[in-house]
This record gives sequence, C-alpha cells and structure tokens, in this order.
Amino acid sequence: MQTDEIKQLNEQFASSTAEEILNYFIDRFGDKIGLASSLGAEDQVLTEMIVNINPKTKIFTLDTGRLFPETYDLIDRTSRKYKKNLEVYFPKRKKVQKMVNAKGINLFFESVENRKECCFNRKIEPLQRAFKGLDLWICGLRASQSVTRADIDKVEWDANNNLLKINPLADWTEEQVWDYIKEKGVPYNTLHDKGYPSIGCQPCTRAIEKGEDVRAGRWWWENPDTKECGLHKR
Repeated sequence: MQTDEIKQLNEQFASSTAEEILNYFIDRFGDKIGLASSLGAEDQVLTEMIVNINPKTKIFTLDTGRLFPETYDLIDRTSRKYKKNLEVYFPKRKKVQKMVNAKGINLFFESVENRKECCFNRKIEPLQRAFKGLDLWICGLRASQSVTRADIDKVEWDANNNLLKINPLADWTEEQVWDYIKEKGVPYNTLHDKGYPSIGCQPCTRAIEKGEDVRAGRWWWENPDTKECGLHKR
C-alpha cells in the first residue's frame, strides 16, 4: 500500500472510535485480517470488540514456553468466555534447543543481542508463521505506552512483514482501557492487579514501582530505547 493511501486512511479515521476502525477493516479484509494478541489488557479489549463484530475473525497468540501460569489461565478463560479457541503458535523446538544449549537457559540477561535472539526464536519467527495468508494485522499498541511507541498511527505499513497494520487503540489512555474492561467484564491477566501493567515472558517481566513507566518492568535491565522485542520495529 502506498504512503499516500496510508495517510488518507489516518485522516479518515482520525476521530473514529476503535469499533468503527475494526468494523471497516474486518469488513474489507474478511479472512485476511487477524488480531495478534499478547493477552495484555489492550488486546483483551480488542478481542471483546472483534468477537462482537465478527466472531470468525482470526485471533492468535504466541506461547514462547516461558509465560506466566496466570497467562495460560487467561488463554483458557478467554477461550471459554468467547466460545472461541485462540490459535496458539509455538517456537520451533530445534531452534530453541540449539540456542539454549549454546548460550544457556537465561541467555537474555547477558546482552541485548542475546535477548533479541531469544525474542526472535520464541516470538518473531512464530509470528511470521502466524501471518501467512494475512494482509492485515490488528495490534493493541497505544502511543502513551512507551517512548518507542509515542509516534504510532492508527494505520501503518509494516514493511518488516509486508502487511498493513492497524492500532485501533492508538489514542486511548490506560484509564480508558480499564474502564472498558470493567464495564464489559472483559477477562484480564490477574498479574495486572499485582503491579504488572505490561506482561511478557516470566523471566523478562517484573512488577513496577509507583511512578515508573508502564513498560518499566519489561527487560528492566536494558535502556528504555531498546525495550522492544522486534515485533514492532519502528
């Protein structure tokens, strides 16, 4: 898709609600669109909206093999509530086995390069497989989440995966997310109640302190400008 088309779409949806954006693209792309759910609060909001628009829309998540028990419980609760099994993609066993045997089980603490290699094998490669057959992916990114996401648009071109990408909640605040969850009874990860606003793999996630950035608990040993796994290269 051309840059001017992306610009026009962002102008078109500048004041649109998340539901209006989802309605438009789900209707336009049909079975070529999917939600890549991290099972975070934002993606749970989007799951609620999507199921109410078209329950046949693809919703998938990644099991890295290092998730919290609470996250697995959320997968089950979400599938039961919406009567829809989330599609789960796993890393390639041989790739992970080779990496761990060469660099250790917790290699990610040693360097940014090691951490990104781990993220690639456990998250990015499975995501690339999940994208097969899709022309557009739905994301729960919000501009206020971190310095690496401050300039996101509602509609973007993902050159890394050659896909159109929409961020229906780009202009939402954290308060809006939680108001929606409470109003609609959306299932969420119980770790959110224990100081974990952003949840990824268990060894790479910690609770945050009062006043810290919402993503401060992700890869907390790194500088803020490196705190992305590679799924959302900018």
